[in-house]
Amino acid sequence: MNPSTDTPGDRTELHNRTELHNRTELRDRIDAGMPRALAELAELVAIPSIADERIVDPAECVRAAEWVRAAFRAEGIPAELEQTPDGTYAVIGHRPAPAGAPTVLLYCHYDVQPILDEHEWLSPPFELTERDGRLYGRGAADCKGNLIAHLTALRALRGDTAPEEDGAYPVGLILVAEGSEEQGRASLDRYAEANPELFREADVMLIQDSGNARLGLPTLSTSLRGAVDVVVSVTALDSSLHSGEFGGAAPDALAALVRMLATLRDEQGDVSVPGIATDQTWTGMPYDEGEFRRDAGMRAGTRRIGSGTVADQLWARPTITILGIDAPPVVGAVAAIQPRAAAKLNLRVPPGADPAELRDALVAHLHAVAPWGVTVETSAGELGSPFSADTSGAAFRVLSDALTDAYDGVETVTAGGGGSIPLTSTLAGINPAAEILLLGVLEPDCRIHSTNESVHPEEIRRIALGEALFLGRLGERSR
Repeated sequence: MNPSTDTPGDRTELHNRTELHNRTELRDRIDAGMPRALAELAELVAIPSIADERIVDPAECVRAAEWVRAAFRAEGIPAELEQTPDGTYAVIGHRPAPAGAPTVLLYCHYDVQPILDEHEWLSPPFELTERDGRLYGRGAADCKGNLIAHLTALRALRGDTAPEEDGAYPVGLILVAEGSEEQGRASLDRYAEANPELFREADVMLIQDSGNARLGLPTLSTSLRGAVDVVVSVTALDSSLHSGEFGGAAPDALAALVRMLATLRDEQGDVSVPGIATDQTWTGMPYDEGEFRRDAGMRAGTRRIGSGTVADQLWARPTITILGIDAPPVVGAVAAIQPRAAAKLNLRVPPGADPAELRDALVAHLHAVAPWGVTVETSAGELGSPFSADTSGAAFRVLSDALTDAYDGVETVTAGGGGSIPLTSTLAGINPAAEILLLGVLEPDCRIHSTNESVHPEEIRRIALGEALFLGRLGERSR
């Protein structure tokens, strides 16, 4: 075609043909790369990278970090292990952008949750196991599946170009693979605040630790709740006492703690702590009641708690969850009054609320409702701020369209997120001009943070394809 005589219509047709060719080529590369991707996921899941030295030797987390570093280096992203303030390692890499092209930060984390009760797992938690089309293993979805999706997208985007060549990628890339996200220590947050220069280079940040509203429905998360953990300890006696000789008159620390915990919710299940508002509403995509019951695995006869809609409760309102209680186990328990007891609480903070204010309200309430003059001590973990995404930017639209194409025309939707990724708010503060986009391979059947966590390989394939299409189109827009 003669460039001097072609019409706008001709140019549009040429662009569409080129785009279709590129999309088909990327899809073919992703498909061809999936066996390698799943083999690598098995390798990574086999490393028990729980960032808690009380459970796993810290050398396992270092081994996982080294695996991640080597994998991204092989794709042409110079990556190093950077020690964060809690002593764990983040894998940080940076490949400068071609002239005039934007830079995209790719986030994930390689650490995983503890496995909980090993006997509840239907297959070994650190051995990737296929059942009925799903892949089971701790971290398979959260977040090692997202890490593998990043790698698979980069390989497809690069194609046959050597990793070290200047034209291997159409955009600049920053890799951030966190090493202690699941522990809620905000260690990478402090690292980013102390080293803001790299993070300020990003024009767009892909936070791949989120997921789809349901299997096969591309979803961009537009909000996250913040979080803070509070440990409350109760002491009533110098030592345990015989429950027959002293029971009925001696104050019982465990009974006192139970009474205190019972005041955290009202009869409907709403949080009932003075100073914590619970009347917020969600105005976006709803969450069907029946679908929620199925996703949550609710037993017949149980009622969903809370006075609002499902979406109100999950995405717009606070909640307090009792994560654990220090008390004698049933097996081996003796007839004794307990002198001490403790509980760990998880407070989720909705967008628009101040996590420090809600933490202080919870702590004040625990002290106020303690019965019988027992001694109460509280300690709080790191504050995690809530996050709300700006959906008006160009990158949001490009990613939304790319995911729709990756899911064969299924329209991308937006939804809230009830979980927390505190780093998002930190990054927004460091680089307010960057677009922060949340997506990932998760969906309700993944059962993250529970036993028998799993991922559907199709979600890895499609998220990788959507990411590759997005990075390619973003680079093309800069030419």
